[in-house]
Amino acid sequence: MLRIIKSLLVLFIGLHALFYALQNLANLSAAHQALGYVLSGADHEVYPNTLFFKLDSPMLSGLALMLVLIGEFAVAFFGIKGGWDLLKARGGTKEEFHAAKHAGLVAAGLALLVWFGFFMTFGAAFFQMWQTQVGTGSMNGAFMYAMASAITMLFVCLTDD
Repeated sequence: MLRIIKSLLVLFIGLHALFYALQNLANLSAAHQALGYVLSGADHEVYPNTLFFKLDSPMLSGLALMLVLIGEFAVAFFGIKGGWDLLKARGGTKEEFHAAKHAGLVAAGLALLVWFGFFMTFGAAFFQMWQTQVGTGSMNGAFMYAMASAITMLFVCLTDD
């Protein structure tokens, strides 16, 4: 039963990312505008200055959105593959099941890079996105997704199979 739960949790990492990537594609213009808004520093009243830089270029915010989408689709691919690999290996030896964790761990690691790295490190800390309602929503969501992926990764790796 524990192996099935692990398989499903890794699958959910993949599905989670897939749903967000597809929703971003369905709302591509709005996603681009929201990202451009956050990166531009518009309406940053609490900390209006930065020691770094702001980006007010549609081309650069489009590039940032492309990186996010590539990251989300990569998490989706490895998460779905990882869930399937674990499900197939559920009846195998401990070593076989452990070896089947690879794609799922890649998915969880990539999820941390996307949601912790892109959104929380660059978006929240570097571009101070927490200062706007749009940015705060993205930042809070990214925290939830990053933590869920991290906890899943720990559970899959550190519990006995």
